[in-house]
Amino acid sequence: MDLPSTSSQSTLQTIAVVGLGTMGTGIAEVLARAGREVIGIDISDTATRRATASLAAATARSVTRERITEQEREGVLARFRTFTELTAAADADLVIEVVPEDYELKQRLFRELDAIVRPDTILATGTNALSVTRLAAESQRPERVLGLHFFNPAPAMKLVEVVSSVLTAPTAVEAVTVLARELGKEPVSVGDRPGFVADGLLFGYLNQAAAMYESKYASREDIDAAMRLGCGLPMGPLALLDLIGVDTARTVLEAMYSSSGDRLHAPAPILGHLAEAGLTGQKSGRGFYTYEEPGSSTIVRDAQTPLDGARLGEGRPVSSVGVAGSGTMASGIAQVFAQAGFAVVLAARSQEKADAAKAAIGKSLGRAVSKGRLTEDGAAQTLALITPAGSLDAFADVDLAVEAVAEDLAVKQELFAALDKVCKPGAVLATTTSSLPVIAVARVTSRPQDVIGMHFFNPAPAMKLVEVVRTVLTSDDVHATVREICTKVRKHPVDCGDRAGFIVNALLFPYLNNAVKMVEQHYASLDDIDAAMKLGGGYPMGPFELLDVVGLDVSLAIEKVLHKEFRDPGLAPSPLLEHLVAAGCLGRKTGRGFREYARR
Repeated sequence: MDLPSTSSQSTLQTIAVVGLGTMGTGIAEVLARAGREVIGIDISDTATRRATASLAAATARSVTRERITEQEREGVLARFRTFTELTAAADADLVIEVVPEDYELKQRLFRELDAIVRPDTILATGTNALSVTRLAAESQRPERVLGLHFFNPAPAMKLVEVVSSVLTAPTAVEAVTVLARELGKEPVSVGDRPGFVADGLLFGYLNQAAAMYESKYASREDIDAAMRLGCGLPMGPLALLDLIGVDTARTVLEAMYSSSGDRLHAPAPILGHLAEAGLTGQKSGRGFYTYEEPGSSTIVRDAQTPLDGARLGEGRPVSSVGVAGSGTMASGIAQVFAQAGFAVVLAARSQEKADAAKAAIGKSLGRAVSKGRLTEDGAAQTLALITPAGSLDAFADVDLAVEAVAEDLAVKQELFAALDKVCKPGAVLATTTSSLPVIAVARVTSRPQDVIGMHFFNPAPAMKLVEVVRTVLTSDDVHATVREICTKVRKHPVDCGDRAGFIVNALLFPYLNNAVKMVEQHYASLDDIDAAMKLGGGYPMGPFELLDVVGLDVSLAIEKVLHKEFRDPGLAPSPLLEHLVAAGCLGRKTGRGFREYARR
């Protein structure tokens, strides 16, 4: 059978979109704006009228904003025709179905299309959860069936995943890839597996967030704030689940689990409970959060909403702070406290290292002055509040001691044993560990009730999040003290229990590990996966960009801690990551990780 030949310009000029819900209407708008003749088909007259009205309103806004002329708007509207019968697709070069995620419904649609369209017409499914191969196998011409997965809202989102089955003809893939580029999209070619790239990585992460909330490890507000502020994500995972639809997420995860058998993809029970109760998120007015009304994105208070200004009790007075360490994190934390007006003792293993750390802070403050974020007087006053010291003995009078040394349990335990002897009674002792058990350092002291975790994020002056980690022995007033201190230094505290990864790393690193496994299995390239997560998920960095920045050795160490703690086979570090670390390819700091970097 002959499929459309391709060149630098797409031959797909007349395109039918079957299913005029939110996604179908958005795809139709993209196509009509790009000069294609669009045949919109839906069995519901209401849906076709709504789609026409939506396009009219969207193009009217574009005219008002002077993005298109009125004449151009009339052309767009003229190119969009709607029908309630599938036979309207008879002359289409491409049919894109965006009907509900149900195998029987989609298979029946493809069988009907077989009898209607031309032999060379390409049939595309918009599924993000079902097997393209299985749908293709039901068609009389499986070589012309592929997946074309747009992201919502289709007019704004740049990513399009072009999904091939083992039956798909390369010419069909090429034709829709050229089309996607002409639509102003970024096409990513992937194979057929549930979730493809973007949703395959995203939904595993969302599922773990739902399970974390279900276990009562952290509140919904703290989980969402942690991932927004700690990872720079546009939305927290639970709010995103409400936007996507809890029932939709459950369907995608069920499909992923049936394919992978990975327990990380087994839908968290709470997703089923909410879906079965009709609490599907924004569209129903209630999901993980409660909304003003069905379809609204405005969150309103409910029984789980924290009380404004709720106090945790009286904290301890803190006027002076000790920071132990001389690296980037220690310097950053010392700068944060000094900028908030606290007297800071910065202690390192030698006076020389401590002086160098203070000098680094001076340079950081200088950069802030040059960018207009700080005055020269402000920088000078901040630096004057920092006293460098070559010994922990300088911590004798501090009210809060914060360690920021190497992520090594033995090193931290030795330091806390020393702090126990040096610091005055009642001083709060905090560790900045990102993966080690806080209780393990607390127990080497004679006052474990005074020990707590304060996990700052790098760079500390810029990152707003602090994970506050209390152990089963941490006293209430120490917890209250640290929460108050976070507010005074203009950070957002989130409460975590003392378990590996806390919130951010426990959700972030399994996602990164799954991305490595995709490459390991030759499913998609580094560039395609990074592009998919930035363009389809709104991530500030792709997973491989982030791994190379964090350091592959650091990432591997955290993944090993998570695997040891939770004993889940799905959390086992990817062999590819282990091999790269063993080869000394640690990321940007060595000039080579998943990618190569120019030496400075």
